[in-house]
Amino acid sequence: MPNIFTPLLARISPLKQTLSEDDLSIEVDAKNLFNNIEFAASAGFDYLVDITAVDYLSYPKTPVARYAMVYILRSTDFKSLLTIKSFIINEEVESITQLFKAANWLEREVYDQYGIKFTNHPNLKRVLNHHEFVGHPLRKDYIITNGQHCSIAESLMDEMDVQLEKHNLKDEEHMFLNLGPSHPASHGTIRTLVALDGERIKAAVTEIGYLHRGFEKSAEHHTYSQVIPYTDRLNYCSAVMNNVGYVKTLEEMLGVHVPKRAEQIRVMLMELSRIMDHLVFLAAQLVDMGALTNYWYLYNPREDVYNFLSKLSGARLTNSYMRIGGMSHDLYDGYEEDLQTIITNVQKGCADALALIKHNRIFHDRAKDVGIISAKDALSYGWSGPNLRACGVNSDMRYLKPYYGYDELDFDVVLGSHGDVYDRIMVRFEEIEQSIKIVKQIQATLIDGEINIADRSIILPQKKEVYTSIEGVMNQFKLTFEGIKVKPQEYYGSIEAVNGELGFYVVSDGSGTPYKMKVRAPSFLHIAALPEIIQEYQLADAVITLASLNIIAGEMDR
Repeated sequence: MPNIFTPLLARISPLKQTLSEDDLSIEVDAKNLFNNIEFAASAGFDYLVDITAVDYLSYPKTPVARYAMVYILRSTDFKSLLTIKSFIINEEVESITQLFKAANWLEREVYDQYGIKFTNHPNLKRVLNHHEFVGHPLRKDYIITNGQHCSIAESLMDEMDVQLEKHNLKDEEHMFLNLGPSHPASHGTIRTLVALDGERIKAAVTEIGYLHRGFEKSAEHHTYSQVIPYTDRLNYCSAVMNNVGYVKTLEEMLGVHVPKRAEQIRVMLMELSRIMDHLVFLAAQLVDMGALTNYWYLYNPREDVYNFLSKLSGARLTNSYMRIGGMSHDLYDGYEEDLQTIITNVQKGCADALALIKHNRIFHDRAKDVGIISAKDALSYGWSGPNLRACGVNSDMRYLKPYYGYDELDFDVVLGSHGDVYDRIMVRFEEIEQSIKIVKQIQATLIDGEINIADRSIILPQKKEVYTSIEGVMNQFKLTFEGIKVKPQEYYGSIEAVNGELGFYVVSDGSGTPYKMKVRAPSFLHIAALPEIIQEYQLADAVITLASLNIIAGEMDR
């Protein structure tokens, strides 16, 4: 057992505990929940990954109570994971917003979806569903056919008044302006209400939920394999990355490991996805600054990656290429030449774009010392990925908790130092180069072999078996209609996605359908900090600050 858990267990004395490598799951009494979380934070688990709840109303095994709260924390070095679970009786629990800034929106999400109230929360209101919504959709007794439409727009002045009072501002002295949700500069259906003194932002509040598509509720009504296409639509700028994060979690729950060749192909495609996503981020970011030429230098090479993925998977944007236990098919003949074209064009495009901005005074004046967030605040907000690394924090899971052979690859973790727009841009430029470095290594060492495991209770049989044998037909029929059976358990799995830690908390009940699925979406936690980091900046600065966070509405609003 890692030493970091020893003082924790001695102090907390959990009701139950499960240790798996560097991950510890414990169950504690609801009366001491806040104190236990507070102690865990002081004992080295000071990074809040996620908060969720579970409704056990229809779970096959009768639990202690209908609802349980689940808190997922990481250690300071990001290597150890602690999951704290507690059954609650009265649908009420104490807020931990005084411990973690990330808890504000995460608790609002739990309240919105499950109806659990958090005492002492500063702003307990819906965050994903609209303000006229009745009921809580992730409760097991919610009728999913209930169509609920919003007829009156929310003013957000209840939240703005709190901000005005907090900063000792008078509303009659300010102009109130909506940034979004229907504007290209809002990068998705995001609305930010700002209080302006001239062009300077004195206070701001952000509203999401316009795109809310019900990913987690949909997952409860589809088999594990049928959920794969839904993951494409989380961060749709790097769909394969979502595929891998999801199937990897299920494979860990099933206790299976994909063949080495499959691991290598997954790494190659994930890094291509990282390149593709960073390219569209940089292109859009620079357009928001008025640099249109850079857009074409960066966007055109991105098309090469899309063409590659289209030839590989048959789909351009939402690929659905991965399978639990492997992938749909192997690489196509001649992919090496296409890969080389991608690398050449991406490197040239980045070099051309950098040549225009590297020593450009306008770019430096717009990007430097704008949208600053300290490493301490970024950690408290639950930031991850390049946004957190731009603050100087080494949080790359590929390096700290390696998977799929990342520890055997030669690449650098890219860090900034100031946590401003400039650092967030430059970190991504350099990460593209590091991803190219990884892709080259994979291409040079890619082994021959199988791409799928041999377990017929997980992987569909080949078509020739289906067409020529009754066993193949039955195998495909049962996997398609009943799904892959996952033994009852609760598990959190994650990867280093483009925007940071993309995680899935899955509760299985032994059937072929998830009992519950929660997505830990990095964009959701990044956008929560926006009102704070644009305060006291110019209106134009708010536009490029939002762009620098690379918010993807699909994963944020899921």
